[in-house]
Amino acid sequence: MEDDPLYLLLQFPKGAGPLAEQEELLQGEKKKFLPPTSREDPKFEELQKALMEWVNAELLQEHIVVRSLEEDMFDGLILHHLFQKLAGIKLDVEEIALTAVSQRRKLEAVLEATNRSLQGDDKQPVKWSVDAIFNKDLLATLHLLVALAKHFQPSLPLPTNVQVEVITLESTKSGLKSEKSVEQLTEGSTDKDQPSKDVFDELFGLAPEKVKAVKEAITAFINQKMEGLGLSVQDLDTQLADGVILLLLIGQLEGFFLHLKEFYLTPTSPAEMMHNVTLALELLKSEGLLDHPVSAEAIINKDSKSILRVLYSLFLKHKMKESTDRMPRGPPN
Repeated sequence: MEDDPLYLLLQFPKGAGPLAEQEELLQGEKKKFLPPTSREDPKFEELQKALMEWVNAELLQEHIVVRSLEEDMFDGLILHHLFQKLAGIKLDVEEIALTAVSQRRKLEAVLEATNRSLQGDDKQPVKWSVDAIFNKDLLATLHLLVALAKHFQPSLPLPTNVQVEVITLESTKSGLKSEKSVEQLTEGSTDKDQPSKDVFDELFGLAPEKVKAVKEAITAFINQKMEGLGLSVQDLDTQLADGVILLLLIGQLEGFFLHLKEFYLTPTSPAEMMHNVTLALELLKSEGLLDHPVSAEAIINKDSKSILRVLYSLFLKHKMKESTDRMPRGPPN
């Protein structure tokens, strides 16, 4: 039954889906479609949300906002800015393309540069094309964004083992032919993909009663360091989630001067919080302070373990430094 057009009628609403576009297919041409059950799959929706938040966070300073991966990526504008930001290179393409011809030309140039950068990452054939992206093929767009994330930001937490059912429609001499298949968008997790356990995994797992004492010690440390700014912390989980106090604390301890234009002092949206926390984590990584991977999403979602990992890295460095500085020194030789 799966190869029969009747199957398609059962999968799509009346007047929608592949049967509505049968006349557009030339003989021998194939086209993929996502049935509603695939579009509504929770993991598929979660992947789109994670990728959209990532793109918006990357392009926040350029005031570019993506509201739909299916509708907003086709003309090359967002992919142009995203690739330049990730790769750190400037592409010689027109900034604004208004006609379909110029949009397609721009998209082609952007994808050519992108494919060169991604060359060798995966032995599998490229799963996107100029035609597919320009025609708003959601699957192709997702494959491209996942590949960019894996290459330029491998630590980005994406849902694992996302796969969806796809219907491939083909126009043949004998009529319409359909075939079901499963498309793999992200890989399944393996033991080697999982970060090794650290002291906080053991603390939360084996001695949860001691978490409060650790939080109190770190809170006292933060308040001592932030006193000069007239700030204090009572709840680490809620007050650190938007990244503001975390950035100010890093600035105080590490001697960074952060201009107010570099972050949001009063963030009002998840995208602004993501920008702040991502910047804070990048600063900590640049100083070699993060021994265990921490995602910006975990901080924003008030994950206690992740927040303590970040704060403990600062606490350990500067508390130890204070203790060393206070050690009695022997008489000069």
